[in-house]
Amino acid sequence: MAQRLVRFSDLTNKIIDDDEVVRIVIEQHPALQNGPVELEAAADEVDAIRTSVLNVVSLKLYPGDGSAPETVTMEIEAFNKLASDRAMADVLREAQPAYPPRRPTKPTAASTADKLDYASLEHAGKPHRGKTTDAEKEIVRNNLDKINERLERDGLRTIRLDDAEMVARYGLEDLAKEAGYSV
Repeated sequence: MAQRLVRFSDLTNKIIDDDEVVRIVIEQHPALQNGPVELEAAADEVDAIRTSVLNVVSLKLYPGDGSAPETVTMEIEAFNKLASDRAMADVLREAQPAYPPRRPTKPTAASTADKLDYASLEHAGKPHRGKTTDAEKEIVRNNLDKINERLERDGLRTIRLDDAEMVARYGLEDLAKEAGYSV
C-alpha cells in the first residue's frame, strides 16, 4: 500500500503539485501579532500578488523628543511630491547615510601596551597560549613560591612540580628532582 502526501494552498485550499509550491513569508500586516508567518500557495496564485505590487516607500519618523520611532509606508508618488523644489532622486542621492556603511572587520593584533609581559614577576606563570620564553622560565624557576602564591591569590592554577607538562614548559626539571619527583 502506498501513501501520498498532498499539499493544499493556504490561500485557496486547492491541491498544489509539489513543483508548483511557492513559499510566501508575510513580514508586515496589521493582523500579525507574533512576527512574520509563512504560507504556501500555488505558483499561479502568486501571479496575482506580482501584478498587484504597489510602488511604496517605507520610512521611520524619529521624533526630536527621543520617543519611539514610527514606521510609515506610503505611495511613492505622494512621497516624491514632498520634495517641492527638486527631484526626490536628487534629494536622496545627496542625503547622508542613516547608518554608517559596514566595513569588514579584521581582527587587530593587540597593541604592545595591551600585551602582558610574561617575563615579569607580575605576570610570569599565568596561563597563556603563547610560547614560554626563556626569560619567563627563568623568572618562574627563581621565584616559584612567590609566583604560586600570586597565582593562587588570583584564582589561577598553580605551577606544580609533580606535573610533567608544567615542569617541561617552565624548565623546572632540577627543582622537581630536588623535591623528589621523577620527571
